[in-house]
Amino acid sequence: MRKVVTAAMAVGLLAGLPPAAGAATAAPAPVFESTPVQWGQCKGEGLQKAGAECGMVKVPLDYADPAGEQVSLAVSRIKHTVPDDQYQGVMLVNPGGPGGSGLSLSVLGAYVPKNAGAAYDWIGFDPRGVGASEPAISCDPNYFSYDRPHYVPTTPELEKAWLDRTEGYARACGNNGKLLDHIKTTDVVEDMDSIRKALGAEQINYYGFSYGTYLGQVYGTLHPERMRRVVMDGVVNAGDVWYDANLNQDVAFDRNIKIFFDWIAKYDGTYHLGTTGAEVEKLYYEQLAKLDQQPAGGVIGSDEWTDVFLAAGYSQSAWDRRAKAFSGWVRGGDWQTLKAIYDDANTPGDDNGFAVYLAVQCTDVKWPASWQQWRKDNWAVHEKAPFEAWANAWYNAPCRNWPAKPGKPVNVDGSKVTSALLISEELDAATPFPGALEARKRFPNASLISLPGGTTHSGSLGGNACLDDQIADYLATGKLPARQPGEGPDTKCEPLPQPTPEGVGALSVRPQQPAVLQKALQSSQH
Repeated sequence: MRKVVTAAMAVGLLAGLPPAAGAATAAPAPVFESTPVQWGQCKGEGLQKAGAECGMVKVPLDYADPAGEQVSLAVSRIKHTVPDDQYQGVMLVNPGGPGGSGLSLSVLGAYVPKNAGAAYDWIGFDPRGVGASEPAISCDPNYFSYDRPHYVPTTPELEKAWLDRTEGYARACGNNGKLLDHIKTTDVVEDMDSIRKALGAEQINYYGFSYGTYLGQVYGTLHPERMRRVVMDGVVNAGDVWYDANLNQDVAFDRNIKIFFDWIAKYDGTYHLGTTGAEVEKLYYEQLAKLDQQPAGGVIGSDEWTDVFLAAGYSQSAWDRRAKAFSGWVRGGDWQTLKAIYDDANTPGDDNGFAVYLAVQCTDVKWPASWQQWRKDNWAVHEKAPFEAWANAWYNAPCRNWPAKPGKPVNVDGSKVTSALLISEELDAATPFPGALEARKRFPNASLISLPGGTTHSGSLGGNACLDDQIADYLATGKLPARQPGEGPDTKCEPLPQPTPEGVGALSVRPQQPAVLQKALQSSQH
């Protein structure tokens, strides 16, 4: 695979080689120099209350043409509160996606135990094309409308409807112009380095969730000398981006939704949906078929029903609300709660996150062009894992006709990164556990904390003392769990217990991640 050589690296190479006899000295490759951030008041109320300051960082649209057209990145900062002699540098945060807005995540330092976050300047940012960054990408704001064609293409008409729909979305995305050619993971990585320069920092610390772990892996490959302390939670498998990654997700989500159904059955006295997971699952698919024929409230059809329950495969914190909505619909015809949950994850009139997700994934790597391959692979997965297979297939299908040329993924090599802490719940569906094991191989100076049996994706700083205290110790001192022989995790924590519904025995108040982080992670899920 091609390894991207940045302009700065090229200058270093050129500077170290004497010119050949009689040859003209080559002109150094141009390098983009960031200008310092002009900090001002943030627009968001949450950031204002947290004492954050906001600004914009201008970066090249194309790093091969650093003097050419520019785009602007929205950044926020909450400064360290320790004495300057205890300051540990800047900490960039990314919630994943791709397409997740991270501007609000400068507040994250306040949630690190033992006051360990106070020694850093926490930097939130919206990647290029996202949120408050300019320009922001949009293709069809109403793409996630209500009562869409059934996901599972059981007839030629349904298959054609979805092929037409996804091809139409890809065409509409072409209206975003040249930015589509410059929004790969490698472009975002160079933006992170431009932010570093704009902050006047020699190195960055980094906290990445989900796809943000892939950003961290690529940054550590291209700029290892610039990485100091690194936390990566919910680790992407750099070896299967991105087509195979989505097929692997489908199987894992099907497993996790069954775990959710088992939990609902455990509390049948609360939800009244079945006394076994199999009964709950049967009822779930019966309702899906029913809604395909007659959408609830005229809006929640079979697709929307699937999307409502997807978050249950991501996080146990989503279980109770969705179980109540399931019960409310079956037992009382309450479709309004289903619609509210659907709208929370698919903001009406806003496709920015989805558009950027595609813009990055469709150009990071070439996707299969043959629909026959997609059909064969997704039907095979559907046969054993029907919950999410075709929903995920159509979510990614615009990549077949994407109006920008794909590149080649970076061959991730973290051997020169001196320190990293990897975190993975072993039943994480969005970034299955083999990805964390692969990252541990590629980052020999990293340590991996696993949570056996845990189904939550990117759940750190969510109240698990075993996990969060180790993160705090690492950020405070650089101390990692001792690297163990073999290819497994280096240490383990028990995952947080499954939630207990209100009114069942003693009400358990289950710790949760900060609301701002939950919202950012939810916006980057599909």
